[in-house]
Amino acid sequence: MKPIFIDAVSVCSPGLASWEIAQAVFQHQLDFAPTPLERYKPTKLPANERRRATQLIRLTFKVCESIAAERHINMSDFASVFTSSHGDSYIIDQISRALTLSEKLVSPTQFHNSVHNSAAGYWGIATGSTLPSCSLSAGEDSFITGLLEAICLSHALGKSTLLAAYDITPPSPLLQKLPIPQDFACAFALSPVETSHSMAKLTLDFFNDESMATQVDTSLENTELEHLRTHNPAARALPLLQALASKSSETKTLHFVQNHSIAMTVTPC
Repeated sequence: MKPIFIDAVSVCSPGLASWEIAQAVFQHQLDFAPTPLERYKPTKLPANERRRATQLIRLTFKVCESIAAERHINMSDFASVFTSSHGDSYIIDQISRALTLSEKLVSPTQFHNSVHNSAAGYWGIATGSTLPSCSLSAGEDSFITGLLEAICLSHALGKSTLLAAYDITPPSPLLQKLPIPQDFACAFALSPVETSHSMAKLTLDFFNDESMATQVDTSLENTELEHLRTHNPAARALPLLQALASKSSETKTLHFVQNHSIAMTVTPC
């Protein structure tokens, strides 16, 4: 598969409230302390859409707007891929509860936010981009599926592409079936060619033989971060983020569907 270049990266999760903090944690300069996140107010959304924005939308905008701010990037020139294992679980919960009542009243705003591409829709409104956008869900493999889609889209179009991956802690009783311990989102600005902003080159290698297919995922030394990685599908990105923070050539392995593995090699630019 053709390599892709990472021009910018962002992350948002309790204890990793920004890429700067995440780098300090990965470089052992700062202890990981998962304190609650402040409610984010999207800056690019018009007032009406901002009032309708859910927790999931706000988290997604936090990482996407951080990408735009980091390099002063015009995001209308980017294609985009949004990926989440289960979408907006709070909206799912609210609508499901409403349907158990005799009136079965679902508000237009709830219905508007219930679709899986709601984050992409809000982002399109905010940026005015008319370039292709894709919203994906692939369960536990949602991050790597989104990464593959973003790489292919970037090369197919010859355009920079925004990848955003996000999953939130669902409310009870969904939490019992989806035990995601805390919110996590990350975003990457990907380019098909090296630019003056490129941080690293990312190369993916696929393995489907028995020896590589059973290879254990690259884990994290920090037990709390490792728990997050294994319990929040979007946080499968953590080893890649750690490799970027190290600013050295590293290869991370990630299991991808049955009997397949992917080796992600990061080479600093």
